[in-house]
Amino acid sequence: MLNKPLVLNTWLILGYLALFALVPICTTSKYQMLLASHVFIWGLFAVSFNMLFGVTGMLSFGQALYYGLGAYSVGLCVKYLGAAWFLPGMLLGLLSAVVLSWLLGHLIIRVSGVFFTMLTLTFGQLGWQVMFKWYSFTGGDDGVQSIIPPGILANKVVYYYFALALVGLSIWFLGRLTASPMGLILRCVRQNPDRVRFLGRRVRRNQQRIYIISSLFTALAGALMSGVDSSIHTDMFYWTTSGHVILMSILGGIGQFLGPLVGAAVIVTIEDVVGAFTEYWSLIIGTVMLVMVLGLPRGLMGEIVQLRARYVGRAGRAEGAGAQGGEA
Repeated sequence: MLNKPLVLNTWLILGYLALFALVPICTTSKYQMLLASHVFIWGLFAVSFNMLFGVTGMLSFGQALYYGLGAYSVGLCVKYLGAAWFLPGMLLGLLSAVVLSWLLGHLIIRVSGVFFTMLTLTFGQLGWQVMFKWYSFTGGDDGVQSIIPPGILANKVVYYYFALALVGLSIWFLGRLTASPMGLILRCVRQNPDRVRFLGRRVRRNQQRIYIISSLFTALAGALMSGVDSSIHTDMFYWTTSGHVILMSILGGIGQFLGPLVGAAVIVTIEDVVGAFTEYWSLIIGTVMLVMVLGLPRGLMGEIVQLRARYVGRAGRAEGAGAQGGEA
């Protein structure tokens, strides 16, 4: 039996990827390609975060730790070992994210609610402080520049499609995970963890698993971004980066798997368009978020799904009434 939400999400993901695949074909502007790259990489970061928040109910303010870890693993490998270490640096970043999230998970999964949020924020800020102060190794607030991928990946168009392919596969995998039995358990954990325990399922083990998976794909987003921007900086570890991705998820709709993708596109576009006219773009985003929370509490995708459900329901009732009238 087909899983209709999974099939729908798959088609929407394919449409999303096809749209971005057309960007290098429809424009020769390097800036437009850069902007598109930012949209789908931030989208991956937001979807990875929402696996914690929207699916499992775990609000983390420290996912920037893994985003920065993925980026700095690539940047430092290229800086000290050469461009040939770009791809090994990506793998190192992913492995480091898995190991670190496994270690920290044993500590922070023991608590929930605001205590979990504060612990993730604490470890995230600790990572930022280390990177900021360790100037001799990380470059401090100067970061690392001239991060150029090796070989054919040095071509911006080739790297664009390389990054898009990895993002697409990652989002597809996370979508499959959400629709799997594990995804069902995670949603149950969000709604009633005590009942999950009564059913014989281990809540903390499943929370730690999704924390590791979310951190892994967050690190991948950071690693890909280092190649897009050809530079990294310590702000990638800062708590505002985590806050940024939380806004994307809320704006798009935390209750919908593809909502964070929409939120990322909207916020990155607003930053680009408004930032060209004023330095107070953050004020505009704050205003948009205020309007969204008050007027569209389910987020953009959530409201679209709700409107569609209402339309389908009305159409079904009208059809049923017509059938009853014909029988009479």
